[in-house]
Amino acid sequence: MNTARQLRDKLEHARRLMDEGEPTLADLAASVGLSASHLQRRFAERFGLSPAEYLSQRKLGTLKGALREGSDVSAALYDAGYGSPSRVYEGGAAKLGMTPARYRAGGAGEQIRWSIADTALGQALVATTERGICMIELGEDAAALEAKLHAEFPRAHLERVDAGRDEFLAPRLRAVADALAGRQAQVPVDLIGTAFQKKVWDALMKIPHGQTRSYTQIAEEIGHPRSMRAVANACANNHVAIVVPCHRVVRGDGSLGGYRWGLPMKQRVLERERVA
Repeated sequence: MNTARQLRDKLEHARRLMDEGEPTLADLAASVGLSASHLQRRFAERFGLSPAEYLSQRKLGTLKGALREGSDVSAALYDAGYGSPSRVYEGGAAKLGMTPARYRAGGAGEQIRWSIADTALGQALVATTERGICMIELGEDAAALEAKLHAEFPRAHLERVDAGRDEFLAPRLRAVADALAGRQAQVPVDLIGTAFQKKVWDALMKIPHGQTRSYTQIAEEIGHPRSMRAVANACANNHVAIVVPCHRVVRGDGSLGGYRWGLPMKQRVLERERVA
């Protein structure tokens, strides 16, 4: 068995051990026969997360699943491996974007304002919390756009606001419309994701207007040079595309790669930026 294959097997073994329990980094390293520092580095390169971040996200996923199924909050926290309610925030469950109780209730209590605006590339639905933009959707069917919003936040308080009549929402609508027209736009966003995803999204927002970067270049920039696939997944899970410009990430050969609204839309957005 070659060395590269042996390393992959050890990393997969480490991942399985964390799926089954909560080993310390030292125990994990000893179990797979690697030094702690080597395991930490190689695991992050392969999976896009450190072992600690992987454990945190696994626990968070367990918590989310239990809450969605209607489990009691205290029981869900315990079953997910959180020793106390306060640990849920220390361990990263703030990535729920709301308290566990609100998440279990389908977002009940969250205040979200939204509107649909005509842009150079069709209709855009923009939704905001008090912290910033939380969702952008593009399409030609206003009813379908609204249905996606309700599916994403089923029990939040959703308030439609006519464009231009809300001092918080209006400038964000204009910024999205400007971005779709190829003009530069910067607005606060409410990003909810893993630590790795946020690193990727931060890197995307640093790509100069009208330029592109490859998935490999982004992976190298955030310190995970072998995590191109994880970078692509982070782009795919970007719910505020356009203002977090995943359209500026392409394959190493210059081809477009993927895009949540299709490659023709990605091409149009890039072309408008280049001529603006």
